[in-house]
Amino acid sequence: MNFSSLSEIAKYIVADGKGILAADESNPTCKKRFDSISVESTEENRRDYRELLFTSEGMKKNIGGVILFDETIRQHSDSGKSLVEIIVERGALPGIKVDKGLQPFNGSEIETLTQGLDDLDERCAEYAALGAKFTKWRAVISIGQNIPSQECIDANMEALASYAKTAQKHGMVPIVEPEVLINGEHSIEDCYDATSRSIKSLFDYLDSYDVDISGTILKPNMVTPGLDHAHAATVEEVAEATVKCLNDNVPTELPGIAFLSGGQTEIESTEHLNMMNKIGGFPWKLSFSYGRALQASALSAWLGKKENISAAQDAFSHRAEMNKLASLGKWSHSLEE
Repeated sequence: MNFSSLSEIAKYIVADGKGILAADESNPTCKKRFDSISVESTEENRRDYRELLFTSEGMKKNIGGVILFDETIRQHSDSGKSLVEIIVERGALPGIKVDKGLQPFNGSEIETLTQGLDDLDERCAEYAALGAKFTKWRAVISIGQNIPSQECIDANMEALASYAKTAQKHGMVPIVEPEVLINGEHSIEDCYDATSRSIKSLFDYLDSYDVDISGTILKPNMVTPGLDHAHAATVEEVAEATVKCLNDNVPTELPGIAFLSGGQTEIESTEHLNMMNKIGGFPWKLSFSYGRALQASALSAWLGKKENISAAQDAFSHRAEMNKLASLGKWSHSLEE
């Protein structure tokens, strides 16, 4: 697949309802997932599991990009083919997570700043040579008493802009992920405020760093109440608040917005995405960049056993297809039965 611009790459990833498989779990996170199904988290098991996902039939036509972890972008299948090659054969583009995780911000016990800018230029050069067409960097914003502070938001959004500029310099589309965490007792209004402030700051910094917005993808949270809030929001409330927040803060030239699932169940994340696309009236593609919400059923079906690979692939393919339909506003509960 040859692309003449960053904009073409970004548009390809979210074309025709396609979305992104987030398979960039760090080894400690992967260990937690594998512990839940009593499978040892060895390099070989991690590779086998991810290869199972990448070779699934549901990759085709439903997945436009796969975010990889450093270990995975270097791995080969038993047949000797690189996992990057396998992804490309399925019609998806390989991407890479490039941030180095979180450090406390200004000595805070809750607020954090994402690390990884120090050697990013060298790492991006290497990842581009390994075949990566896009990159991802995650900033984390928490809601609590008197937070998020504007200082923490701005520090994280400036880092995202600096990262995005470096990724584009190396010919890769940056996915910018300002995640407002779902953890806590906050209301949907609190989430709207934090998300709106974060996205506004992000695009202000992207502009000041002269980042090509037409060759960038936004990966935000949906606007929801905290997991411990007394009242759940309806699907319509989440969809309407999220669409309003994006319409108020995201420039029209951005090609696509691919949501993170952020602690929602598989069905919730599909249902919310579908409702937003039913509301419509926005200039960008609204799609998905899910980890757990694409993988949970597949992981439960697999259980680390070769004889379960086909069932796990079917489970993943089903979720990929459901989320593609949601990206087109064509999903319904009846399709899940």
